[in-house]
Amino acid sequence: MAAPPPPPHVLVLPCPAQGHINPALAFANRLASTSLSVTVLITTDLINKATVSSSSSSSSVSIALISDGKEAVEGPETFEAEFKRARAVLSPNLAEFIDHNRSSASPAKLLVYDSTMPWAMDVARARGLLCAPFFTMSAAVSAIFYHLKNGGLKYPYEECEEVCLPSLPRLGAKDLPSLSMFINSSQTVLKLLCDQFSNLEKADWVFFNTFDMLEREIVEWMARKWPIKTIGPTILLNKKDNNNNNHTTINLFEPKQDSCTQWLDSKETDSVVYVSFGSLASLGEPQMEELAHGLAASRLHFLWVVRASEADKLPQGFDPGEKGLVVAWCDQLEVLSHRAVACFVSHCGWNSTLEAVGHGVPVVALPQCADQTTDAKFLEDVWGVGVVVRGCEREEIAACIEGVVGGERGAEMRRKARELKKLAKEAVECGGTSASNIQCFVEELLCR
Repeated sequence: MAAPPPPPHVLVLPCPAQGHINPALAFANRLASTSLSVTVLITTDLINKATVSSSSSSSSVSIALISDGKEAVEGPETFEAEFKRARAVLSPNLAEFIDHNRSSASPAKLLVYDSTMPWAMDVARARGLLCAPFFTMSAAVSAIFYHLKNGGLKYPYEECEEVCLPSLPRLGAKDLPSLSMFINSSQTVLKLLCDQFSNLEKADWVFFNTFDMLEREIVEWMARKWPIKTIGPTILLNKKDNNNNNHTTINLFEPKQDSCTQWLDSKETDSVVYVSFGSLASLGEPQMEELAHGLAASRLHFLWVVRASEADKLPQGFDPGEKGLVVAWCDQLEVLSHRAVACFVSHCGWNSTLEAVGHGVPVVALPQCADQTTDAKFLEDVWGVGVVVRGCEREEIAACIEGVVGGERGAEMRRKARELKKLAKEAVECGGTSASNIQCFVEELLCR
């Protein structure tokens, strides 16, 4: 009898940043647990700085290297120079990789690419591949960039204007994505984010790292325009209780998890404030000082992640003593799932937002830029599981922490956080919306 055909081969191309790699890799791991063969394309410079690990020798996700030219860059780059260089180098290298792969025993059938790289569709389409962009921001924030692209909203925003967009709550200018720190004469970052929608109508599938019950109205609105499939929260896709234990991870920072876990184990339930601003957000020295004093003024212990590049911004002579622990990095998912953690002081990037939601932890929001202001708005006013710090003064920070952890309002936030956790878990379990969307996609791919 003839040998069965090889399983469909999927290429996954994430944007080379920790916050984009994690959800894409989690999705790749889930696909590899089905009947698909999956190769994740990681840039050479990034892999030189990262730690790659697999929870099992049988993990079926392959890692392949591809250059975006970053390894040859000396010194800092402007945003504009970085994006131009990445596209100019990565595009032909992606084409070469696909061409070479076509002669293999398992040629690629589909390219899943970060939505900020819409040009990847043209490269893949020219070589006969199916295409699916993967959005790592919320559906709501992505919709805002769609309206900016198509004239339904203009930047700079009008300060006094109340924005009314289809399927979104009423938003003020302060609730919209904050781009001022990125704007240059050619508006590079704004154009990059708006161009996610430049060829979306040609996509075979469109993946979003969210789940239906979290953003139902906006997902339904988008589904009338594009072949949307919600597949999140990706952080829950490969949980052990879902029997998907074989997965690969890539980390740009080395977590000090043993010391974190031991310290948390020594604390009482709901007695610790977890503080982290992700892999990119950067606070100024005044903000760091106010935050340090605000944490010290609260009645709770605190675990504060301060990246090595940010450590010199801590107040001179700052000593957390027995009340706090400061580390350069940690396994955020393990921390958020720990019984001792009462709340999460966060910049509210979408990954951190989903991780808080997926673990039922209420949020004290200190958004810095980009989508974080909108995510914070939804945490506070739409989902009711957080509070936004309006300024950055120590008294207000301490009061917000106390308000989330104690009192009637805090109790209601924690109740709603538990409800969202349950809904997130249900979405990725067998029969849930995200799990069903993934299974439906796999079946459709097998038939193409």
